[in-house]
Amino acid sequence: SVAGHSFPFSDAGQFLAEVDVADPAYEVTLVNATQWQMTWNSSLTGGEKVNIELWGYREFNSSTEARMNGSYSLQAELSYLYSLTRNVPNIGSFSFIPKPSDGYSDWELGNIRITTSSKSEDVQGLWSGSHVLAWHLEQTFRDDSAARAENKCLQRDVVEKKLPTFLSKLTDCPCTLAQARADTGRFHTDYSCDIKQGSVFTYHPGSVCCVRAVQASPMHGSGQKCCYDSTGALVLTGDSIGGSTPERAHEWGSPPYREPPWVPVYDVTSFIYCCLWSDNCHIYLSHRPSTGCRVVLGDPHFITFDGLSYTFNGKGGYYLVSSPELSVQDRTEQATQLLSVAMKEKASDVIEVRLAEGHLQVLRNQKLLSLTEQRWMDLHGEMLTKALTELKVTAMFPSGAAVDVCVHEVTMAVTVLLPTEFTNQTRGLLGVMNSDPSDDLLTQHREVISSANATSEEIFTFGAGCSISKESSLFTYDSKYLLDTYGFPPSHNPAFVPAFSLPVIPDNPLVEDMLKICFGEGAQFCKYDTLTTRRLTVGNATLSAYKNHRALMEALEPVVTCGWLPTPRNGKKNGTHYTPRKTLTFCNEGYKLYGATQCTCLDDGTWTGEQSYYQETPDGSLFLPLYESLQRDVWAEQPENCSHS
Repeated sequence: SVAGHSFPFSDAGQFLAEVDVADPAYEVTLVNATQWQMTWNSSLTGGEKVNIELWGYREFNSSTEARMNGSYSLQAELSYLYSLTRNVPNIGSFSFIPKPSDGYSDWELGNIRITTSSKSEDVQGLWSGSHVLAWHLEQTFRDDSAARAENKCLQRDVVEKKLPTFLSKLTDCPCTLAQARADTGRFHTDYSCDIKQGSVFTYHPGSVCCVRAVQASPMHGSGQKCCYDSTGALVLTGDSIGGSTPERAHEWGSPPYREPPWVPVYDVTSFIYCCLWSDNCHIYLSHRPSTGCRVVLGDPHFITFDGLSYTFNGKGGYYLVSSPELSVQDRTEQATQLLSVAMKEKASDVIEVRLAEGHLQVLRNQKLLSLTEQRWMDLHGEMLTKALTELKVTAMFPSGAAVDVCVHEVTMAVTVLLPTEFTNQTRGLLGVMNSDPSDDLLTQHREVISSANATSEEIFTFGAGCSISKESSLFTYDSKYLLDTYGFPPSHNPAFVPAFSLPVIPDNPLVEDMLKICFGEGAQFCKYDTLTTRRLTVGNATLSAYKNHRALMEALEPVVTCGWLPTPRNGKKNGTHYTPRKTLTFCNEGYKLYGATQCTCLDDGTWTGEQSYYQETPDGSLFLPLYESLQRDVWAEQPENCSHS
């Protein structure tokens, strides 16, 4: 198959499950009660005639012994089932009437493939996303689909209870949507659950955006999915069926990919049978409760990891980050001109992103990599994404580290995000990550230059010491200019000495315009770059990058949460936010609550109302403190008016 190309299906009726929609132009729609219309990009198949085939996927125990002892050591099978049609004109559309196929009722999940070749696997073709094949099942399913779906749901419940638990090894969700979008090393927007992309939230009603953990859990290959409401708050399954749901298998796959349970079968089929086609979603959610949120912060900076701001304008190649696992290098031409950044973690591919005529050019192991047709690439040792609406490329590594490279008007900016495992492990221009800015200017001789009173010349000397060697360079030298400028000369050009300070001449027309745009926090960088390059656009781009950096810092600030409170039995809970100064109220007509009728989340992460309320119960026991009693569902059956706030 051709990676990156598919024609996903949209929800068009009872017998076709919703799957991810990457482009609404490629879909299946219900023309009338029986006819289906399929469309695709005909230029991607490369032929005048095409075959349209149905392929099935299933998992099974390969041995009789395994089946008898209840073992779930499974094998996967992807198999050609039959053709919907063959040798038809490749016009980008096809209509058909689904018919029951009793001989294939054991195949519940599958894909449609469009190809110009035979039914061999290893040929070029367009594949749909995986979906439940109910539209081709036997007539008995169609006669009473709800009852059959409920039966399938209950069967899935029995199977999942025998599978190993996977929740404890998952990464916790970011507490807010702003955090999730900022934490690019560990989370990425789910394209099928993003209101900005026009998504229909079939799986998570009430949410406006969901993100997925980039890396699957190492033991089970499971995935974390975190969904947020219009206020940016995390939605939990304890409050809504549209809440965040962990997944037994990461939807984007995980090594070794072809071996169960690293294929997202149980999540897809269980949801369809339990939630969409029958009223048993509680069964599905019981195996996938939301895990709540916890913040594990790295520090994103192209200043330093610990917040130290300084200016270094050397010419050459330098370490932004040097650690035992990760190397991030930058190449600069002269003051304010960042030309390229290269990166590698352990034995991963070398990724280089460089500025070329106002655009970002990506190289993989010194060869150009095209991102014109794909937003996501799984490479050796890293993943690469490209933003659709801006000039931005992000490299994500298994450690949780990420490097964001973007263009602000005419300049390139780099942001490095590291998880806490890199604490005290980093050297380079971005300093030692340890929450102590005083030791960020650590020289190669392990001497610390005091940042409080360091001169520009001392900082320049520190930066020069962060230069890369020819042997350690990750950069590409694929032109005479790059060879002559960076390949043969020293990595740090000692002949280039920047202007450490520039006088502001009041009568200079440039100064008047500069003062109109260079003000507020970050103004010093804006002024310096404007005067150095004599271009307002460069100064403005620098200020824009600085403001984006500050916004990222604020988004990654720790968020206090008081934790989820369940709805008491026989009661009602008003409110689903669990952050400071948010209040939950409890009530229900016809019942009396013993204790406070509301709880407020405090700044220290605790709930109000935890004082003890004692009331003798019919069996002689005592009521517990309010917070604990709420968890134990203590409502008394006595009349009380319930007013919603």
